[in-house]
Amino acid sequence: MNRKRYVAFILTLMILLLAAACSDKKNENEKVVADEPTSSDASVDDGEGDENSADEEAKENTVEEVAADPLPQSLAELEELPSGYTGFISILDEDGQKKIDELTAHLPDISGERSENELDHYYNGLLAVFQQDFKGPDELIAKLKFQSIGSPDIDNPRMQFKENMNVLVILDGSGSMGKNIGGQTQMEAAKKAIVQFVGNLPKEANVGLRVYGHKGTGSSADKAMSCSSSDLLYPLQPYEKNEFKQSLDQVKPAGWTPTELAISEAQKDLAGFDGENNTNIVYLVSDGISTCDDDPVAAAKALYDSEITPIINVIGFNVDNEGQRQLKEVAKAVEGTYQDVQDAASLQKELDQANEVAKQWAEWKKRESQSLSHERIKKDLEIFVFDSQQFSKIVDERQQVGFTLQYLYQTKKIMSSESYDYLVEKNTEYHRWVQTQYDELKADLENMNEMQYSEAIQALEEKYLQNTPG
Repeated sequence: MNRKRYVAFILTLMILLLAAACSDKKNENEKVVADEPTSSDASVDDGEGDENSADEEAKENTVEEVAADPLPQSLAELEELPSGYTGFISILDEDGQKKIDELTAHLPDISGERSENELDHYYNGLLAVFQQDFKGPDELIAKLKFQSIGSPDIDNPRMQFKENMNVLVILDGSGSMGKNIGGQTQMEAAKKAIVQFVGNLPKEANVGLRVYGHKGTGSSADKAMSCSSSDLLYPLQPYEKNEFKQSLDQVKPAGWTPTELAISEAQKDLAGFDGENNTNIVYLVSDGISTCDDDPVAAAKALYDSEITPIINVIGFNVDNEGQRQLKEVAKAVEGTYQDVQDAASLQKELDQANEVAKQWAEWKKRESQSLSHERIKKDLEIFVFDSQQFSKIVDERQQVGFTLQYLYQTKKIMSSESYDYLVEKNTEYHRWVQTQYDELKADLENMNEMQYSEAIQALEEKYLQNTPG
């Protein structure tokens, strides 16, 4: 092979090797592209489609954060809050921990980072679980008014003692009164308390018993019949033990709850006892909201504004939040007292308040003049009893919320240390505020203690009730 042919051969070989290398590189690139996921035609557009998709997804995942409801700003607002679980729970025993788990199951895990607003929502939810049944100034004033019946310096004719006293008990006979509490039904507990109550009234007083919702069943088929059931089992007359007990014994928890009907019928029961010559006291004992599509508030107001001029008090017996709201509205409409009781003992204690008033009436009748001394009421105005009760509730609520926070943080580990510290501080500050409000009310009561009773009541109403929403 000559020199020229050799050079040509070498050049040809180099060209072939270079071409082969380029071919391999091209195949490799094609393979990489082929292995990548393909996109639809709509998404192939210099990346703008991906950004739009991300924006749409972000919008879908964005939830507008709602501001947490503010805590109460006054005792009147505090009083409106429905009560929650008010029993004591220990975080040290298994049963207590199970109860807390049950009561707080609806609360979220806050072990991650949370905003103050989210923590405020959380605190509101936890506080509602253990909310105490705080009493505001309006309930205190209503109670003081009731205890002031017969006081010589009361100008309101409704509150003055008359020649005759009539006490009418309106008892809920609906099916829910068959609920078991402490080894007896609510109805059995109510019967015992009522029998003892009327048995302790002065012999000169008349007593009556009306029941409602005691017919039919709780089924829809029986609603019309049950909602039209209300009977005067013991007409207003002097108390006769056996006859009264026989009347009460026939009541069995049965149907729906026609509260308006019972109150309207009570107005007929008292029609012959005008307020000019009679001190009329009505006690409505119920364990829940009216279920007959009626308006018990309007019925109570009509009775209150009639010539009977009764004093109407309401007792909620183991009532849920909705029932509490309605029964409180009834009491507020007639300027009467509302008391929520959980058992027979507390029901009896509440009814005994009427016994005290009735005894004062009997004493007034013997003296034949309005010279009855109200020094006990004038001197203390239930300040110490009221204040100690509210103080106990403040301590119980603050501690139960605090203990639960400790359990959820240390044992369950479902909140961060930052969240825990924030909630503990919020709990302390809130209950410090509640205590301050009651301290101010107590100071006002003590300052008014030397006034005539009617002046003290008026001063309380002007300060605490004039701006209360109706």
